[in-house]
Amino acid sequence: MAPIIFRPIREQLEHDRVIRQLQKQSRWRREFEVAVNVGSEEAVSIRVGHRICYPDLVLTRTAGSRRLYGVVEVETAESVNHLEAMSEWSHFAKARGVFYLYVPAGFTDVALRLCQNAKINVTEIWAYYAFGSQAKFSMAYRSPRATRLAKAAKKTVSTKKAVKSVKVKPRKVTKKKSKITKGKKTTLAKASKKSSTKKRAVKKGPAKKRLTKKSPAKRSKVKSRSKKVVSKARRLTKTKNVKKASPVKSTRRKK
Repeated sequence: MAPIIFRPIREQLEHDRVIRQLQKQSRWRREFEVAVNVGSEEAVSIRVGHRICYPDLVLTRTAGSRRLYGVVEVETAESVNHLEAMSEWSHFAKARGVFYLYVPAGFTDVALRLCQNAKINVTEIWAYYAFGSQAKFSMAYRSPRATRLAKAAKKTVSTKKAVKSVKVKPRKVTKKKSKITKGKKTTLAKASKKSSTKKRAVKKGPAKKRLTKKSPAKRSKVKSRSKKVVSKARRLTKTKNVKKASPVKSTRRKK
């Protein structure tokens, strides 16, 4: 039984509201089964040595063997004191698993000092404060052992992500290739066709140039031949005219 026999109504309502909100936290519901003792209820209990305790929240693993993972205790401004620490916190810290302590904002230093003086192995100390109709949480202390375990867990998660990214990289490239639209495909096909036609034109270019070089010579030859033919025709016509005109002259002379 807690040393605080009577807690103010306002603090009791705030205490129960924080417990219900912690029960709904997704980071716990994914891995653990969260059991709650709200108000004066004694629904869930844990055994610590020869003593039976009733913490505010009890976390048990859902995967594998259903073992106790940890204990959570929520305190108010009136219950953060030496009597509470010796009667409840010291026993919760001896249970198998972690021990999370939630205190109002501004009482984290007091709670840490009480734990250090009584040699209570608290895993984490969190501060909560009202934000509208809900409570917000911020971590104020973490034990050295918990920090080492958290760093090791982060390293394992980072290595797993790196391995997954290496495996997924070629798939991402194939997906990007498949995302090309029809319009882009047509433009790419047109561009490839243009490049091929340009290459062909470059290959056929010299042959066309040769034709253009030979064509003026052929034209000049044709012109020269036509000129010769015309000149011959003119000469022939002149000679014929001369022959026709010569007998007339002779007759005139005879007369």
